[in-house]
Amino acid sequence: MDSWVDGQPGDSLSIKDRGLAYGDGLFETLAVKAGQPVLLERHLQRLADGCRRLGIVADHLLIRRELLAYSAALGEGVLKLILTRGDSQRGYAASADASARRILQGNPPSSYPQAYQQQGIRLFPCATRLSEQPLLAGLKHLNRLEQVLARAEWQDAEHAEGLMLDTSGRVIEGVFSNLFLVHQGVLFTADLSRCGVAGVMRAQLLEEAKALAIPVDISDISLEQLRQADEVFLCNSVYGVWPVRAFADLSWSVGPLTRKLQSIARALLEV
Repeated sequence: MDSWVDGQPGDSLSIKDRGLAYGDGLFETLAVKAGQPVLLERHLQRLADGCRRLGIVADHLLIRRELLAYSAALGEGVLKLILTRGDSQRGYAASADASARRILQGNPPSSYPQAYQQQGIRLFPCATRLSEQPLLAGLKHLNRLEQVLARAEWQDAEHAEGLMLDTSGRVIEGVFSNLFLVHQGVLFTADLSRCGVAGVMRAQLLEEAKALAIPVDISDISLEQLRQADEVFLCNSVYGVWPVRAFADLSWSVGPLTRKLQSIARALLEV
């Protein structure tokens, strides 16, 4: 399906676009099922928060309409929205009259081995660390160079994802996923106030856990805590939940809480 640029079919951009020059923008990756974007409200909420924090002025009602229209045309697949600050002249200072640019790209449904869902995946220990920058923490901004470097660290089919720590050695997330641990019935996930991406599936699962009265702990996670975990799993808004069966010399079985939340995520993605 053709890409859209500012609501019109197109596959080219101005060379003055600040997303190209500085990574000055945000993006969202949405699963599309039966012509509908999944978890749309959470994606829009995160996008609006990112625009507020970066000072990008955008027409969010127009973005919603375009996402719905594009999803209806795509039918099934993965929709990527890129929102840049728009064009400006040379230099970091943005033009006062810069107009946010909307780019929509459609792709076929992601295809992953069924074993990832059933038996779980092996995590690669990435050497690339996430830098700590509270002003950008949680945002899905366009600068993904740390993830690019991390993903380049493994080429084998044995590892489906990589584990990323921050520069202080805290466990944060996967390269393209959020991480959860289960220990003695408590669901743990990393505090993302310094770095990392606040995923929409992560937010949804935290809400589901609260509704199920599952104890939740959002805090710093160490490698020792990972070692002591009873269950480990990853999530994102496209594949749902992947159990983690191994990392380095560690191994885990797929536990009941992982299966429960995996079932919830699957139902959300099959609407």
